Amino acid sequence: MLSLLTQNARAAELADSPDSGYSAHSGRAGSSLATGTGVKRGGNCKLPPFFNNECGDFRKEKLMDKHELTELLNHVADGSVSPDDAALKLKMQPFQELGDYAKVDLHRGIRQGVPEVIFGEGKAKEHILGIARAMLKNKQQTVLITRLAEEAAEYIKAELPLKYNSMARIGIIGEIPEPNGKGRIVVATGGTSDIPVAEEAAITAEALGNDVLRLYDVGVSGIHRLLANMDTVMSARVIIAVAGMEGALPSVIGGLADCPVIAVPTSVGYGASFGGVAALLSMLNSCASGMSVVNIDNGFGAGYLAGMINHLD
Repeated sequence: MLSLLTQNARAAELADSPDSGYSAHSGRAGSSLATGTGVKRGGNCKLPPFFNNECGDFRKEKLMDKHELTELLNHVADGSVSPDDAALKLKMQPFQELGDYAKVDLHRGIRQGVPEVIFGEGKAKEHILGIARAMLKNKQQTVLITRLAEEAAEYIKAELPLKYNSMARIGIIGEIPEPNGKGRIVVATGGTSDIPVAEEAAITAEALGNDVLRLYDVGVSGIHRLLANMDTVMSARVIIAVAGMEGALPSVIGGLADCPVIAVPTSVGYGASFGGVAALLSMLNSCASGMSVVNIDNGFGAGYLAGMINHLD
């Protein structure tokens, strides 16, 4: 079964060709997936969401994630889905090649639990649009675009229903899912100048199905502001601490909280901050236990990691 994951990207085209007996778009008769062959029917059918409610017609409603892959394999094991039907579903997934500029990873959700995210910086706006369209065509429910310039956002908005946050430079196509994590993620900043990076982290975490609470401008120059919110700090499952200058906030929070702390150094500061290097080194040398550090201004990385932690059993 695992070898099916390495099938080349033309599998989807083959499945949709006249000779295949099956159309991924129309559910053409002639395929066991279109006719229901090998699929048990019944009033209480509980097949995965990539089968329709009639328990026979194969529909690409959305990309599989790890949980749905496990569910599919369980149905193969109990006989409610045939191996051939499952094989075709898997062969249609790996990646989609877009000209000579991108290979959209359609298996990312299966491997990592989260579909591919578009990093907008350095990409032509036409390429970003093409990648987003491919993701939506393959039924990705939420398309997240980070480091998205305002000009590119306006270009994409003319073609797709993009929601854009100019402060975080982040765009979302589709709906943010309902929170389904184990607890709450708190995003704290040392100062107001750190909010753009913090918002990138917060929106990323929300897009991955997490409940996020923002706690901004609680840095060490006025530590009483943080101490006044100890109930928030102590009730968090994960804390993202964002700070520039000398980068002290994560160490302080790490000494107060009983949960993992993700430190995010920002490039905020004067000359000797070296564009965030001073804060980065300070955080890396923290004596607070249970703290990890991401790259300078990497709000996305912090939000992604916090989301993973918040979904651990």
